[in-house]
Amino acid sequence: MKRLRQLQIILSFGFALVLLAGQAAHATAAKEAPWLPEAAAYRLTLFLGNLAPVPWEALQDAWENPYRGSQFPKGALARLEDGSAVDTSALEQAIATEDRAAVYAAATRLIAARINEELDRALAAETSAGAQAAVAEAQELYRAFGDHLKAADPGAAREIGRAWLELTSATGSAGVLGAGTQDADRDAMTAARAVISDYLTANYLPDSFVPRAKLTAIPETVHLSGADVALRPTLPPGSDIFDQDPLPRLVLKFEEQGIDEKDLPLIAYGDMLFDSAQIFGSPASDLGIACSTCHNRSDINNRLFIPGASHQPGAIDVDGAFFNPIFNDRRDDAIDTPSLRGLRFTGPYGRDGRFGSLHDFTRNVIVNEFGGAEPTPFMLDALVAYMQEFDFLPNSMLTAQGELTDKAPEAAFRGEEIFNRPFAQMDGKSCASCHIPSANFLDRKAHDIGSAAPAYDGARTGAFDTPTLLSIAYNAPYFHDGSLPTLASVVDWFDSTKGLGLTDAERADLTAYLETVGAGDDPFEAFDERNTPFRLAFDELTTFASTLDTLLPARDSHHILILTDTVAADLAADASTMSNLAERPGIYRMAELLDQVGEAVRAEDWQAANTHWADFKATATEIDERVY
Repeated sequence: MKRLRQLQIILSFGFALVLLAGQAAHATAAKEAPWLPEAAAYRLTLFLGNLAPVPWEALQDAWENPYRGSQFPKGALARLEDGSAVDTSALEQAIATEDRAAVYAAATRLIAARINEELDRALAAETSAGAQAAVAEAQELYRAFGDHLKAADPGAAREIGRAWLELTSATGSAGVLGAGTQDADRDAMTAARAVISDYLTANYLPDSFVPRAKLTAIPETVHLSGADVALRPTLPPGSDIFDQDPLPRLVLKFEEQGIDEKDLPLIAYGDMLFDSAQIFGSPASDLGIACSTCHNRSDINNRLFIPGASHQPGAIDVDGAFFNPIFNDRRDDAIDTPSLRGLRFTGPYGRDGRFGSLHDFTRNVIVNEFGGAEPTPFMLDALVAYMQEFDFLPNSMLTAQGELTDKAPEAAFRGEEIFNRPFAQMDGKSCASCHIPSANFLDRKAHDIGSAAPAYDGARTGAFDTPTLLSIAYNAPYFHDGSLPTLASVVDWFDSTKGLGLTDAERADLTAYLETVGAGDDPFEAFDERNTPFRLAFDELTTFASTLDTLLPARDSHHILILTDTVAADLAADASTMSNLAERPGIYRMAELLDQVGEAVRAEDWQAANTHWADFKATATEIDERVY
């Protein structure tokens, strides 16, 4: 089981808040509304401009082309050229000269000028519809500043919010079928516009900006005051940390053996940690990024993308500037996310095999890559115990010894001969020399096959750990950097770079063999009216919570609170996906009870904690058959 990560990931806008009786609000992620190209480019400028080193090509691309997933066909500069009088030359010059401070100043002024331009259009519009369209465009541009302004100057944000409402109301109405027509109130529009524009002039259109170590949309007057403003980390437009569709099937050894995870508290706790953002530091923890965000259901998330940290979907630079500046190697070296299926068989760990121990590898991910606190020995043991249960997809075309069965296609049998054929061009070795069929198609060694360019002139190229070929049919793209899109392209690469001299038919047969070895029976989760994504998440979260039967008697406050804080928020978030609306209050009640367990543990009231836990279990049992 692996819950759907999109339910707890927080992006920069689009929050839906669920209020529990007497409890704090839990944030449920909602997919963002489309960004206007200019606003998107500005937010990307802030994000990319805070990376070290600044990825200047990506920043230029942010203004020249539509952001990833944009609904607009043109980028910001092209859109401005078509329909705006705002001068973009200062911004373009600043980008060309790679002047970070000048880029910030020019981009900030550009957005403020565009807001004023749309407000001018609203006041000049001859119809209510024209005025309303211009005001709506101005509000969408203001979104580029909005959340930072609200955090830094909440009083002004409220005043400006009222001004937007008054401005919209004053644009008038065409009525319905000629009835209820209301003319625009130009005086009210002018007054409301003045509130907005005066603030923009003072804060986003000053003659000069004070240098900023961190680029933000915090108003200039607030910045000059020296006020300490805490901004919640956000991801820029074009980011995608939601689960892929279809959802990979998770194969766990204990489930295949008929063992209930609730009877394995160490593994169940590790399962929870694998899905908990709390083990990481900021910004990952604030954004809801967990192990399962990248390694979704033990496999890969091939839609994962963060501008400036990903060069393509499914790849991430875990030692770059974004997640943990202390661990920043200042190299643009995003790697393709590896699958964790069959992890207990695939050591050493890391793309280059630098970690012989799964414990060491896991600690490095938590502490170094994602800036988390030092995990306790129990946490590491639990995570490792859980990950060691990851199994490969069952494959009826392949035996456990790596031999094809009679269900494999004829082309695969021909490809198997090529796979095992020694090649003089590879010093008499075959594909099977490294991808040993009887050893899960790997040799547990690192090899330099020439897939990576030297880091500098005269440098040695890097060696990479031999990856297994099991379950790889669904893990495209391939190689450490995801540079090859298909298994056929992998075959072509080896044939070309090693001079193997394969015919077209042989390349096709070898590809068929790799596809057969890498296949799996029922590789994706199958949902229906009752077996819904919510049901999957509900079963998993109640399994996580079951570890309280072990932790509460031990009065293990630290590990209890990680669990209650994680699972309570996730339960409340997951309720928003239920098709059975009548049962939502019961799920909110369960989340509230787990919150109360945590509060009691913090107060060291163990009797109350056990009472709330008993109530949780009773509630879960009562509604278990009704929630789907």
